[in-house]
Amino acid sequence: MTHESAFHEASPSLFEMDEALPVVLHRDGKQPSYIADHRKRLRTRFREGGAQAVPDYELLELILFRAIPRQDVKPLARALIDRFGDFNRVITASDLHLKAVRGVGDAVITELKIVEAAAHRLARARVLRRHVISSWDAVLDYCHTVLAHRETEQFRVLFLDRKNTLIADEEQAKGTVDHVPVYPREIAKRALELNASALILVHNHPSGDPTPSQSDIDMTGQVHAACTALNITLHDHLIIGKERELSFRSHGYL
Repeated sequence: MTHESAFHEASPSLFEMDEALPVVLHRDGKQPSYIADHRKRLRTRFREGGAQAVPDYELLELILFRAIPRQDVKPLARALIDRFGDFNRVITASDLHLKAVRGVGDAVITELKIVEAAAHRLARARVLRRHVISSWDAVLDYCHTVLAHRETEQFRVLFLDRKNTLIADEEQAKGTVDHVPVYPREIAKRALELNASALILVHNHPSGDPTPSQSDIDMTGQVHAACTALNITLHDHLIIGKERELSFRSHGYL
């Protein structure tokens, strides 16, 4: 058996886990110097110049370094951008769609979802325990961060106290690409449990168009009626699209 044939027989086991494109490792198991040098240069450029110093695919590379320590991840980073369009859509893509990209396995998905969770936590921290009206732009940023790129509908409620300070943000239901079940009485009940005085309803339209459907309008009316009976104010219902949001209050639906 030649050395070449031995490598071909053994090589599949080297890449059973997450991989970018196969790279022949040194005999000592270390990554080739050109990969190590590239990673060092990219990390230095990021530390010195910040996020604006690297394009989307290189920011993805920095994340993929942790998941795939010994291979060239640039091809995978570019493949992910080509598949999903931009950094945000890669980070928020579903596990199923991510796994459809060659080279993506559990380790890669875990790193991407850690970044997504961190983004949600940071955005939430900017609005929780803050006066909603004075931090309205931050509220909208948070809603877009959490919901704009989801592939299915999610319904959330922002609970406010008497001073319009956000005291809780809770997911109430998940649905399909065009429907999410909402139970007005459960929302009103939860508001009482939290001693909330006001609510803001939020859900997304995966289609990207935030125009409300008739069922959206009917459901909002039912929640409004349930809240009114308990002296709880429904401030607004926000529908989050891909690039913009729609406010029921601003558009005369409330």
